[in-house]
Formats: sequence, structure tokens, C-alpha cells
Amino acid sequence: MKENIKKAQALLESARFVGVLTGAGISAESGIKTFRDAGGLWEDHSIDQVATPEGFARDPRLVWSFYNARRKAAQNARPNAAHSALARLEEGRRVAILTQNIDGLHQRAGSKNVVELHGSIWEVRCVGCGALTCRFAIELPILPHCENCGKLLRPHVVWFGEQLDPKVLDAAIGVVEECDLFLVIGTSAVVQPAASYPFLASRRGAPVIEVNKEKTPVTAIAAVSLLGLAGEILPQILPD
Repeated sequence: MKENIKKAQALLESARFVGVLTGAGISAESGIKTFRDAGGLWEDHSIDQVATPEGFARDPRLVWSFYNARRKAAQNARPNAAHSALARLEEGRRVAILTQNIDGLHQRAGSKNVVELHGSIWEVRCVGCGALTCRFAIELPILPHCENCGKLLRPHVVWFGEQLDPKVLDAAIGVVEECDLFLVIGTSAVVQPAASYPFLASRRGAPVIEVNKEKTPVTAIAAVSLLGLAGEILPQILPD
């Protein structure tokens, strides 16, 4: 582990533009449960019920109750040492974080350049006119409606079966194609298109550093793979 820590430190010290991909694992260290965990976030509801367009069409009241609870959990969570370390990394170099998380913890930790691949739990949009509202009340009335057209509002997140915003995809690919080092933190690396980003960066010649609790498909191509908690490992490898 010590040798890998030193190797990761050396790669970071020489990097000019660091791309970072983060997944549910980094937020889990702040107490936010994930649907892949036993007894996790989706334990009382199937994904089809609360995280698909079809589920929202069938029972929007259930979906809104579920997301009100998720926002309360996100509001009560605090950025952990991994979030803080990534925010400090922006001092003296370019950093872009591509996150699969929707909780906003990177921004609360101080990170400035964050691309939210799957949207934000703190935003809603109208199913009718498409109007977007940011930073609304933590708990919305069940079945909230748009002030502009009166149609139903929905969480501005990417549900299963939906495509990512093309502008978000373009921004993410731009980071992957330009960075000279790529960090992969707390993700199982199986959800596309994010799962392909470490491989694209590696094929370009950018070294990949992986920080995760267990091995993933990325481990095979990583220049350095560090197994453990991101909140413990990142403060050790990131420059002071």
C-alpha cells in the first residue's frame, strides 16, 4: 500500500489537469445509502416504482414522497474527508469532477468544477414546459405544480431508462479527452456511460488512479489501485 500511495502522489504532483469520476461510494461515507447496499436506499421500494418515468406516471405521489425523504437525508449529510480533499486539489491545478451522485456534497465541500452526470436532487423541472427550478425547499408539497404552466413538477434527475443530457455528455467527454490524469473514486464502474470514461482516458495515455472499497473492472487498467475508504486514502495521496 505504501508504494502505491507514493506512486499516486507522484502522478498527482505532476498532473496539470485532473479528471475525477465519483460514484455512490464517496457519498456512502457521508451516510447516504446506496441502492446496491443490502438494506440500502431502495429497500422499501423497487427501482421501477420510484426511479423510472413509468413509475412516476403511475404514482407520482409515491415518487415525490420518496424524493422528499432523499432530500432530507442529503441535507443532513455532511461532506467527508474525501470531498474536502478533492476540493483542496483545485488549488494550483485544473480539476473537473464528473459525479454520478445527485446530492451536491462536492459543491458543499468547495469544489467549483462539477459535472453532475445524473442531475441534481436540488433541482426540479416541469413535465410540461420544461422550466427548471434550482435550490427549492427541502420538502415540497406532494404533487407540486409548475408556476408557469400548472403542469406537474418532477425531480431533475436521470432515472433508469432515460438518456443523459447531451450537453452534460459533451462536457464529460471533454474532460476525459483533455485531462492528463484520471481518478476513479467510489464507483462500481458498471453504469454506462460513466463506466467507459476511465478506459477512454487510459487509451489516450492518461494514467488512471482507482480508489474503491473493492476491485472493479477499472482495476485491470489502473496505474494505481488503492483499496479502502476514500475518506482515509485521498488525504494521504493528494498534495498538501
